[in-house]
Amino acid sequence: MRFSISHHAEFQMLRRQIPRAWLDALLQAPEQRVPQPDGTEILQSRFASEDGRMYLLRAVIDPGFDPPVLVTVYQTSKIAKYWRP
Repeated sequence: MRFSISHHAEFQMLRRQIPRAWLDALLQAPEQRVPQPDGTEILQSRFASEDGRMYLLRAVIDPGFDPPVLVTVYQTSKIAKYWRP
């Protein structure tokens, strides 16, 4: 699936040092999709860093555009807080 990346999302990727390969993998095959009340959707997947630590990469997508827009992206070590069983 194709996505448009907002300037804010590009800036956050650089600022947060999120590997582009992680983002590409997430956008192509997310482990989970979490619909939000405002119509956006959060795509999330788990990734292991080079030092072996696990992170959850979360991307907020606005599907109301063609192609859908990546609004922002961030990673967290608090996987249990966001993961849906």
